[in-house]
Amino acid sequence: MSSSWVFVAATVVLTVYGQVIVKWQAVRAGSFPSVGGAERVEYLARFFLNPWVISAFLAAGIAALAWIAALSRLDLSRAYPWMATSFIAVTLLSAWFFDERLGLWKVAGVALIVLGLIVGSRA
Repeated sequence: MSSSWVFVAATVVLTVYGQVIVKWQAVRAGSFPSVGGAERVEYLARFFLNPWVISAFLAAGIAALAWIAALSRLDLSRAYPWMATSFIAVTLLSAWFFDERLGLWKVAGVALIVLGLIVGSRA
């Protein structure tokens, strides 16, 4: 595998990491306050100063750098479809870690994404 594809894979992995971490910490923090400006600001301040959330933001920044590196060597039309693997991973990890329902429509959607990757990668 060339380093270009390693950069694409790093982008996907770091993106998925960030999404899962933010969801995990949002569940731990509880619901966003429905009223009260001060309560909302306090909630967001605690959330954004959480070391796990900071790590998710750092992952997003590194993912952006990896994406730039990948696009400097690959056609966007070849690299971008692989970003769809993040949808697959987030869907599966959400079911596993957060007990989110993985119903027929989600499974069908994931299958269509996989089919699209197969077709798109051959084009």
